[in-house]
Amino acid sequence: MRLATITTPTGPRLHVRGRSGYLDVSAETGNPEFASLAELLRAGPAALDAVRALADRDGREYDPADLGPAVPAPERILCLGVNYREHAIEGGREVPTWPEAFVRGADSVLGPYADLVKPALSERFDYEGELGVVIGAGGRYIPADKALDAIAGFVVLNDASAREWQRAGTQWTAGKNFEGSMPIGPEVVTTDEADVTDVALTTVLNGAVMQSARTSQMIVDVPSTIEFFSSFTRLRPGDVIATGTPGGVGFARQPPVWLQPGDVIEVTIEGVGAIRNHVVAEDGAPAEWRWRPKVTKSGL
Repeated sequence: MRLATITTPTGPRLHVRGRSGYLDVSAETGNPEFASLAELLRAGPAALDAVRALADRDGREYDPADLGPAVPAPERILCLGVNYREHAIEGGREVPTWPEAFVRGADSVLGPYADLVKPALSERFDYEGELGVVIGAGGRYIPADKALDAIAGFVVLNDASAREWQRAGTQWTAGKNFEGSMPIGPEVVTTDEADVTDVALTTVLNGAVMQSARTSQMIVDVPSTIEFFSSFTRLRPGDVIATGTPGGVGFARQPPVWLQPGDVIEVTIEGVGAIRNHVVAEDGAPAEWRWRPKVTKSGL
């Protein structure tokens, strides 16, 4: 099934895609706690089965602009960097033998069709199309062969990055956490509907294909990613894992390609969905600000 969070007059509410349109999960089940994805996932498999039965009904059509982040305000976004060989090579790195991990905060998520704000403090704003994994049952010490049991579903995301902030220090946190910099959606597609072992991932900027890869090219595949993160932290319902971006990002191009106001950036994953965001300039930022990283000629 496919779950979306939709903006309604009473606020964001969890919906399930029906034969046509979407159905409000809380209203249809009579359970007010199921108004949010996090509560539904915490309720466990029986609750998901009850919602799955709604997918055979006809629902209401919504404007795509009404879709909010597919996982609103996740408690944690655990991320893998440099998880495709081509991306490692284009960045001048050795192909990693150990997962490169970092964390995003909930404020960085954005709706799948919302405006993507180019930070006023970055001139090196880059795209990164990625597969996202949404944790369901979760757990600790989850072996790769049991990983699917811990996963609720999959989403499309854009791990948009302020490169000069990312590269100014030895840690990536600042460049990966500008407010509203990670569009995610359009739906959470459950594991019984999507097999992401080997599907196409494509990023298109203003109509031009910038990234084209298959998820089978990941260095650390999805089951191994679950095994890795659950080694040191307990994965909980509603956590999101970003699995890394393939080659073709803007900083590695000659000349570099940076996201600018007016651009349209789209990320599509076969069988999961597509997100599409217009890039706009940030309003209200101070004209002068002390903290602005120095950049090299290449912008790295």
